[in-house]
Amino acid sequence: MKVGLIYDSLYLEHDVQSHPENARRLRAIMSLLEESALLRQLETPPARDATTEELEWVHAPEHIANVRAWAEAGGAWADPDTYICDRSYDAALRAAGGCLTATEAVLEGSLSSAFCLVRPPGHHATRSRAMGFCLFNNIAVAAEFARRRHGLKRVAIVDFDVHHGNGTQDAFYEDPDVLYYSSHLYPFYPGSGHWREVGQGPGLGATVNVPLPGGCGDDEYRRVGAEVLTPVLRRFRPELVLSSAGFDGHFADPLAGMRLSVAGYAEIAKTLKDLAGELCDGRLVLTLEGGYDLTAMPWAIRSFFEVMLGIEITPDPLGRADGHANVGAVDEVIAAVREVHNLT
Repeated sequence: MKVGLIYDSLYLEHDVQSHPENARRLRAIMSLLEESALLRQLETPPARDATTEELEWVHAPEHIANVRAWAEAGGAWADPDTYICDRSYDAALRAAGGCLTATEAVLEGSLSSAFCLVRPPGHHATRSRAMGFCLFNNIAVAAEFARRRHGLKRVAIVDFDVHHGNGTQDAFYEDPDVLYYSSHLYPFYPGSGHWREVGQGPGLGATVNVPLPGGCGDDEYRRVGAEVLTPVLRRFRPELVLSSAGFDGHFADPLAGMRLSVAGYAEIAKTLKDLAGELCDGRLVLTLEGGYDLTAMPWAIRSFFEVMLGIEITPDPLGRADGHANVGAVDEVIAAVREVHNLT
C-alpha cells in the first residue's frame, strides 16, 4: 500500500505571518510528520505546476491573469480576507498542480491514495474571484483533470471543511457527473450551503449540503457520515473520491465553532478510506483546505495518514471538548437532507 504526500517548499512562500492562513501551518504539519517517523513511510512525488489550460477548465482567463498581475506587482488583497504576495501566483500554480500530480498517480496505480499538503487552499475560489483565503480551486481542477485526461465518468468531492466550499459547488452545480458533498457550519462564512441547494438542470441532486448547527462534534459527524454521506456515495458509485480536507472543525480551532476531536477526524478518515475501498478500488485524493490551530491540525492530519497507511492510530493527545450540539437541530437537518435527496 503506497500512500502519497504532496508537498513543496514553494507553498511556504505564499505568506503573511499576521494572517491565519500562513506558512506556519505547513511547517507545523511537516514537523510532526518528521518527528513521528511517518514521513519515511510515505511516497513523496514532486509536485508540478498546473498549466494555464488546466486552470481554465475551472477559472476565467481574466481571473488567472489578475492573480498573476497582482503577484508580479508585488502583492495585493483580492478581498479583505485574501492576500496575494509576490510568490503567491507561483505557489498557487504548484498547489493546483500538486493535486494533479496526486490524482494522476492514484489513477495510474503508482499510489493507492494521497494527501496533498498544499497552499494556498482552494474551495472558495470561484470562476472569476479569489476569496476566503483561496486563489485557484485546487480540488475542482483535479476533478476536471480526472475526467478530461483520464476519462472518468463519475467523480465525487467530499468537503468536510467547517466552511462551505462555494467555489466548488458553483463549478459543478449543473453537472450530474461530479457529486459535490459538503458538511459545514451554517450559517457561517461564506453564507451558502443550505440543504435546499441541490444542483440544478442536469445536475439536480448531485449537490448534497449538510448545514450543521454550531457545537457539532464526533457523535454528530459520525451520524452524518452514516446517514447521509455513505448512502449518497453508494448510490453515486464514484470512480474516484476527492476530498477538500479542512481541519477547522476541531474544538481548538480559533476561527469556528465546532467540537470535533483528533479521534473524530480519524473516524472521518476511516469512513472515506472504507467508502473509496468499497466503491472505487481505494482511489482517494485529499487536499488541505482550512485548519488554523497549530497543534490540533497537525495531529488530525497525522491521524489521517495513519488510517491511510493502515497502521495503529496514535491516541488523541488533546481529548474531547465539553458540551454538545443541539440534538434536535441536528435531527432536523439530517431528516431534511435525507428527504430532499430521497434517502429515506
